Formats: sequence, C-alpha cells, structure tokens
Amino acid sequence: MSRAALLVLADGRFPAGGHAHSGGAEAAVKAGRITGASSLEEFCRGRLHTAGLVSASLAAAGALGLDPLALDAAADARTPSAALRMAARKLGRQLMRAARATWPSPELDALARAFPKGAHQPVVLGVTARVAGLGAVDAAYCSAYESVSGAASATVRLLSLDPFDATGVLARLTPDLDRVADRAAEAARCAAESGVDALPAASAPLLEISAEVHAAWPVRLFAS
Repeated sequence: MSRAALLVLADGRFPAGGHAHSGGAEAAVKAGRITGASSLEEFCRGRLHTAGLVSASLAAAGALGLDPLALDAAADARTPSAALRMAARKLGRQLMRAARATWPSPELDALARAFPKGAHQPVVLGVTARVAGLGAVDAAYCSAYESVSGAASATVRLLSLDPFDATGVLARLTPDLDRVADRAAEAARCAAESGVDALPAASAPLLEISAEVHAAWPVRLFAS
C-alpha cells in the first residue's frame, strides 16, 4: 500500500472535475446563508456530517471491495434530488476518466462499462482508492475532505472571501473530518458484513431543495 497515492487522489489539481461544482455553496450564497467565513464554517460542518458522511461511507465501502453496482443503487436511494444525482454521475464520469489514465485497472474498466454515463462519484472514488492501493479510511478521508473543500474554494470566488480565511475554515473542521472519516470507515466495515443497508443515510433536505432550485437558474457560475 502506498499512502502517497492519497496525496495524488486528494490533490485539488487532480483532473476530476470538482472545480466546476460548489457543493451547494452557490445557492447558499445567493440565499444569504453564507455571507463570510463564520457562516461558511457552519455550512461546511452541516454538509460534512450529512451528505459528507454518506459519501465518505460509500467511498470507504468501495475501497473495501463491496459490489459497486449495489453501492451505486445505495447512493441513488440516499440522494432524493434528481439534480444532485445528475451532478454526482457527471463527477463520477470525469473522475473515472482521470482514474483510468492514472491507475489503469480491469476493475475500473468494468465499472466504466457498467455505467457508461457515470456511476456516483463516491463509488468511483472508492474503487479508485482500492486500485491505487489505499484503504477504507483513506477513501473516507478523501471523500469527506472533498465534501467541504469544494464549497470553501467556491466561496472564495463567489464572495471574494480571503483565501486565508477559507483555508482557516477547513483547518478548524479537521476534528470533524477525523470523526466523519472514522464513522464512515466503521460503517463500511459493517456493510461488508451486513450489506449496503448498513451504510448511513444522513439527511440534508435543504441541500436537496437548494440543488433543485439552483439547477433551474438560467445563469450560474457552478454546475451544482
């Protein structure tokens, strides 16, 4: 196992398409729920413990080798918003392209054939972590960090927030990231024994509703 592979996979410059998505921050900024560093931190913390936990658990389960088709169905069931399901599959398709170029493997090829329009991004992330020689906790950390780092970087563009302040938000969230990654990895281990229904189904209704509203905007800076 090469832990250094995690640095490649989690690097914001890895061409997985995340730069085009705000993680719900664009809609939250327009609605006045994010106005600066403090409210960004609250938004990210809530996102991390709901949608972030679900995604991290799916990624951890994929890294453990659970059936990706079952995991993709579980992701669908945990994503009520059609707009978010579409965004997750677009991100999954882009991540798949980058992953197959970086870590060619029959496992990734099979997943790409099963989902030509894209599997859910956390599922692709988990399988990618597996073929890169990473474990469940690594995949969970990568997914959990992505769930908040995208919103933080988007807010820099949306509000002209000082990048130092945005990075400070992420630094203050590290204890939460540790807890979420550990919970996600433990849930994945339970799912390996009991099935995918054991994975978390934490709810974030406002993110889902905002995603549907955001998808209908005629002009937007980010895809989601």
